Amino acid sequence: MNEAILTGESQAVEKEAAPVPTDALLGDRRCMLYSGTLIASGNAIGVVVETGIRTELGRISSMLEQVQEVTTPLLRQIAGFSRLLAIAIGLMALVTFFIGVLWRGHSPDEMFMMVVALAASSIPEGLPAIMTITLALGVRRMARRNAIIRHLPAVETLGSVTVICSDKTGTLTRNEMTVQSITVGNHTFEVTGVGYAPVGGFHLGGAAVSASDYPELITTARAVLFCNDARLRNHDGTWQVEGDPTEGALLALALKAGIDQASETVALPRTDAIPFESEHRFMATLHHDHAHHGLIFIKGAPERILDMCDRYRIGDQDLPLDQDYWHERVKAYARQGMRTLAVAMKQASSTRYDLGFSDVESGCTLLALLGIMDPPREEVMTAVAECASAGIRVKMITGDHADTARAIGVRLGIGLDRPALTGADIEVMDDAQLRLVVPDIDVFARASPGHKLRLVHALQAIGQVVAMTGDGVNDAPALKRSDVGVAMGLKGTDAAKESADMVLADDNFATISSAVCEGRGIYDSIRKFVLFMLPTNGGEALVVTAAILFELTLPLTPAQVLWINMATSSTLGLALAFELPESDVMHRPPRDPREPLLSWFFLWRVLMVSVLMMIGALGLFLWELQQGAGLETARTMAVSAVVMAEMFYLLNSRYIYRSVLSREGLFGNRYVWIVIAVCALLQLAYVHTAPLQKVFGSTDLTAAEWLKVCLAGALVFTVAEAEKSVIRLFGLKIYRSTAGQGAGSGTTTMQEQL
Repeated sequence: MNEAILTGESQAVEKEAAPVPTDALLGDRRCMLYSGTLIASGNAIGVVVETGIRTELGRISSMLEQVQEVTTPLLRQIAGFSRLLAIAIGLMALVTFFIGVLWRGHSPDEMFMMVVALAASSIPEGLPAIMTITLALGVRRMARRNAIIRHLPAVETLGSVTVICSDKTGTLTRNEMTVQSITVGNHTFEVTGVGYAPVGGFHLGGAAVSASDYPELITTARAVLFCNDARLRNHDGTWQVEGDPTEGALLALALKAGIDQASETVALPRTDAIPFESEHRFMATLHHDHAHHGLIFIKGAPERILDMCDRYRIGDQDLPLDQDYWHERVKAYARQGMRTLAVAMKQASSTRYDLGFSDVESGCTLLALLGIMDPPREEVMTAVAECASAGIRVKMITGDHADTARAIGVRLGIGLDRPALTGADIEVMDDAQLRLVVPDIDVFARASPGHKLRLVHALQAIGQVVAMTGDGVNDAPALKRSDVGVAMGLKGTDAAKESADMVLADDNFATISSAVCEGRGIYDSIRKFVLFMLPTNGGEALVVTAAILFELTLPLTPAQVLWINMATSSTLGLALAFELPESDVMHRPPRDPREPLLSWFFLWRVLMVSVLMMIGALGLFLWELQQGAGLETARTMAVSAVVMAEMFYLLNSRYIYRSVLSREGLFGNRYVWIVIAVCALLQLAYVHTAPLQKVFGSTDLTAAEWLKVCLAGALVFTVAEAEKSVIRLFGLKIYRSTAGQGAGSGTTTMQEQL
């Protein structure tokens, strides 16, 4: 049976009538056939014992209904940030209103209008739009990398992932069985090439060799070609197998050895066969050439085939069989996580055209042992290492046996020097025990759908942000429950895709690593926008509030406050949506999903820039009044000073900690200069066009006055860059991450990050 829909494993499972223990795991119930699974070969008679919701597929459907989806870290952070900001703005508006009316004697109507303008200017109303645009741009970039996003917030959630729980078959591996090693005679050959494509060759002792130079190798290749019921088909450049995946791997091996399938089958047609059955664990075929010479080819479980053989082939000679040597080779293959298959042959009578079990019970010649496995994807090893450097733990969850899972994990760099946990181990643990164990285990074997769901629950309970990959119906509950569910697009089931937040168009784990990088960059862009909008809004608010507190003429009218907030700040902030991930984004530890959107350092930056904008605008306003300038001119210069400071600060905001005084920093995002140009044109229209002068009470400025405005704006840029230099110079510890327990947690200085 092919039970991939339930276990995720593509290798067909042998079924038999003998009972199994009542506590046997799903993948070990050899006497049960499950609704929705497929017959790979053979036939059987059975009795239905469960239907509907009580079947294994029904149980998965029940779990899906009971699973509650979790909100993303960004949405939780934005919700908390919005509540605090609303409270702060409301309190500021009330205090300003009562100070202006009760203390400074302004009319309630005038103060009400000003307070409304202040409240409007303090609210980062562009944040929802910028978030949507930033996420949408991230979706487009991810789609180019074969990652299709189904739920928009999942784009950012990828950036906060601390653990990736990955299915093995088809994600970490190719889901294509491949012969990787052959032991013939006294030689062990390594076979290159992966999958069913007949591309590759043979290596002996690290050097490439020709199969034609080793007769026993050619004989083995012919044997696996004849003793085979599968077919290989080239469909649009992709080689696919029709039949058993293992037999497809054997056909690919024969073609790599240079065997011409068409001519060989004509020269030595099959006359009878013993099909593979779990009871006898081998397959045998009888062939006769046109001169009536008979040959029997046998393949099957090594222990079964070795019992049939009393000699082995080396070159053109048959020598006595050393059982201990060949059994040791079987164990060696098992330690490498390979499935071992033995191949043998026997001369047959020219008059015998039917094949019975007695014909192969003894007197056979062993040809070879084959080491077969579903090989890891080459790019996955690099992706796993990249995740490790980013502080992300990769955990492999598979329905395969523990030895195979550990061997694959070692090749990929997962779970090195750590034990594997099996589904049976998980069964005997309660939730509290599982939470204690799960951080230190990276390989989980013989896992059922319920086990996967429990593992996701356990990881989330200890504060991890979990991405879960899968392709089968069995993965759907865990995909739905995880913070980011990742389904396979090529070989994934509809149930998995519907439960997932992201679909991989290429079924490649390395795509997840790229998506995490993109997600971290998106979160950075959102933080940069917040860090840009709050000081610009705060600067406007401080200008007006200071004027009210100190009984000064108001530097900005309500209409002018709204002009700054609506026409310039939002326009400039759009450029940050186009920021690409910074070069060091995958060398940082994952952020703590519980941390607020604004840290204490961010609050300091907001306050510092707000005060600098206030000093520049209010100082220039008072200076111009003192020099005899008219109120309209002074206000026009104050508005222009705030707008100019925003333009300069936009450049600062491209990097939160790094200096922008480099070619990449100044010119790495062309949209920054585009929006600055648009904003400059808008401000020129505000100052010099009659319609806007009439609406906002602005007036023309001279070249000397524009120079003063530019100097006031440059104050913000200069001080902000100086602050970054101080941070880098003294290596201040301003970035703390408690996420990724056991995976990059702890504190890093800015020196270490840069």
